[in-house]
Amino acid sequence: MKITRRVLLCLCVLAAPAVLWSWPGKRAGARQGQYLAYVGTYTTKQSSKGIYAYHFDSTTGQLTSLGLAAESADPSFVAVHPSGQYLYAVNEIGEFNGAKSGAVSAFAIDSKSGMLKPLNQVSTHGAGPCYVSLDKTGRFVLVANYDGGSVATFPVHDDGSLGLVAGFVQHSGSSVDKERQEAPHAHWIGVSPDNRFALAADLGLDDVLVYHFDAYKGSLTPNDPPYAKVNPGAGPRHFAFHPNGKFGYLLNEMESTVTAFSYREKNGSLSALETITTLPKDYAGVKEAAEVAVHPSGRFLYASNRGTANNIAVFTIDPRKGTLRPAGEVSTKGKTPRNFVIDPTGAFLLVANEDSGNMVVFRIDPATGGLTPTGQVVEVPAPVGIAFVIGE
Repeated sequence: MKITRRVLLCLCVLAAPAVLWSWPGKRAGARQGQYLAYVGTYTTKQSSKGIYAYHFDSTTGQLTSLGLAAESADPSFVAVHPSGQYLYAVNEIGEFNGAKSGAVSAFAIDSKSGMLKPLNQVSTHGAGPCYVSLDKTGRFVLVANYDGGSVATFPVHDDGSLGLVAGFVQHSGSSVDKERQEAPHAHWIGVSPDNRFALAADLGLDDVLVYHFDAYKGSLTPNDPPYAKVNPGAGPRHFAFHPNGKFGYLLNEMESTVTAFSYREKNGSLSALETITTLPKDYAGVKEAAEVAVHPSGRFLYASNRGTANNIAVFTIDPRKGTLRPAGEVSTKGKTPRNFVIDPTGAFLLVANEDSGNMVVFRIDPATGGLTPTGQVVEVPAPVGIAFVIGE
């Protein structure tokens, strides 16, 4: 049977080993359980300078600061290339090179020191880019422009630098909230598990838009059906696939809910299963959900709440139906939890508390999914996004 280079590349990327970071002076992979973690920040707050690097020990949950990895303007969300050699950050700014646009920056990762070497920076063709991800092969970077209400893709060159925009879609329309949904506000974009589709959550439209994604050209073409709708005023923010690829979970920021979907890999369509609150029943404060993630085991889902809640909601996932059952909440030990990530081993969860300027580590109970603070708290100025290096 003939195997194309595209299929072979996908197989190699998906089969890549998970751990590989070396402490200075050590051979890569010599110390299992040692990782680099990068934190994007807002440089307009708390005297931040850019992207900060940390060493994370997955056997103990200990974080060790490696300092400022690279200076950059408002590098809010960050993503690491599947190879582990490059990092990409959206610069959440309103003007770039004299145009109404943000930027996306490319860096080379020094695996020994953790420092980042700037490669280049390109326009995102929309203001206020707020999310960045990569396709499964690592050939394209995908960006969501919040203020611009658009999504774009950029080719990754052999040296890790970025080419000019390859795919671009300008969203249009509005929804019921005249202050926050007066126009489209793309908030998240990522590819499907098989790399054939790109999904985009738009807070301003109350839609999850689905595009055919061309893994050779980076183009985005509307799917049929082109989107899945949620409750008016829900405000879609972030989306996470279940490891089995059959379910997906949309976090709705303005409603503080999670909508569970069944996902059809064949045609990229989404069918809503249920919508469930991320807040306690007696909660009467501000609703402002921020992040959603599914545990690598597929058994648990986590969602963060900002506003006056400042917690992580825990859910168990029905393995057959994909539906959710509340399993409690835990304080994030800080204010305004934005992004959080599960470490590559699935043993710990790290939360970025933007307004209190800290990152907190929780141990995950493998039986219940419950979260327990480890006592590990590190200061980070205005942290927003966290990304681990898990390539080799």
